Amino acid sequence: MEWTAPSCDEIEEHARAVVAALPAPFAAKAAEVALRVVDFAPEEILRDMEAEPFELSGLYDGIPLTQKSAFDQPAGPDVVWLFRRPILDEWAERGDVTLAALVAHVTIHEFAHHFGWSDDDIASIDRWWE
Repeated sequence: MEWTAPSCDEIEEHARAVVAALPAPFAAKAAEVALRVVDFAPEEILRDMEAEPFELSGLYDGIPLTQKSAFDQPAGPDVVWLFRRPILDEWAERGDVTLAALVAHVTIHEFAHHFGWSDDDIASIDRWWE
């Protein structure tokens, strides 16, 4: 039997299931955010963040709800990006979590930024690295 790596569509299915399962107060606001799954972060994002392609598994691109005002003129929707190849590499390297669990972790982390949580806030409740 031949094994193939999960596609962007399969990772997106996992991520959309996570978003659909968010508690009601968060689900409506999360539904307003575009979800994009691609193999790697676009070059301009990597350049702006001074990151290498495999260093970034997800990104929130937008204005957190806690900072939005009626005066903001967004160029487009807020976006949660998931980067398939770095996610798959981390999944293979860890070997101790399911792909669905890792995608859920990355998805929740990025949506937490949309809700206005800092990395420190997220780390205080999500001790993923332990």
